[in-house]
Amino acid sequence: MRYLKYLFVFILVFTACKTKKYAIDNTIIAKEMSSKKVARKHVSANFNKKTIAAKFKVNFNDGITKQSISVYLRMKKDEVIWLKGTKFINVFKAKITPDKVRFYSPIEKKYFEGDFSMLEKLLGTKINFQQLQNLFLGQAILDVKNKKQNIALEKNAYVLSPKTQATLFDAFFAIHPGHFKLNQQSIINTLKKQRLDIKYASYKLVDDEIIPQQINIKVKQENKLTIIDFILKSIELNTKINTSFTIPNGYKRMNP
Repeated sequence: MRYLKYLFVFILVFTACKTKKYAIDNTIIAKEMSSKKVARKHVSANFNKKTIAAKFKVNFNDGITKQSISVYLRMKKDEVIWLKGTKFINVFKAKITPDKVRFYSPIEKKYFEGDFSMLEKLLGTKINFQQLQNLFLGQAILDVKNKKQNIALEKNAYVLSPKTQATLFDAFFAIHPGHFKLNQQSIINTLKKQRLDIKYASYKLVDDEIIPQQINIKVKQENKLTIIDFILKSIELNTKINTSFTIPNGYKRMNP
């Protein structure tokens, strides 16, 4: 009987892993499904570990500055997002918590400490800690579960959009039919001529978690286009991470 129990556990684990691997298969065909069920599956697909330690190659182009840097990400879920950008030397460091953004640039000898206005200016839309965390995890930056959604099948994805769109912007979320994480999310403000598109080009299975492998961000603000591409190079989950952060003396405070 004891051996049967072990065999049963092995089958469960093996089947679960096989299901996860199958889920990232892009040949899966989307079938008819209610918006409520899709939203529920998307929320259930959220990251379920405590920490992330990752390295990305990041390409940045805003029409004026074009560069590629390495970015190190350390995240304690729901607590802190720590970032360091390097290119031979440190380019920037940032620590983001639910109530504060802290940032400094060793090159410019400047720092910022305050609310999310700096990130909102970069992304062209209002954003908070939870939304930023969701951006990195392949989850919708708006609540799709507790608000009624329209649903459409487009390009083999479930596209959710609020039945009652916000006053200032429209939102659309394209969800993968296998793992139910995002293919893309878009926030469009027609009045201000602003648009944020976040595309998740590929995912990777890591320790039974489905992690975005490539994130492509496009920010359109009137005549300006900013493109930020995150390409995952390495990642560890549930490891001990250091998120200590100190702004050096002598740096000048910058405006957002």
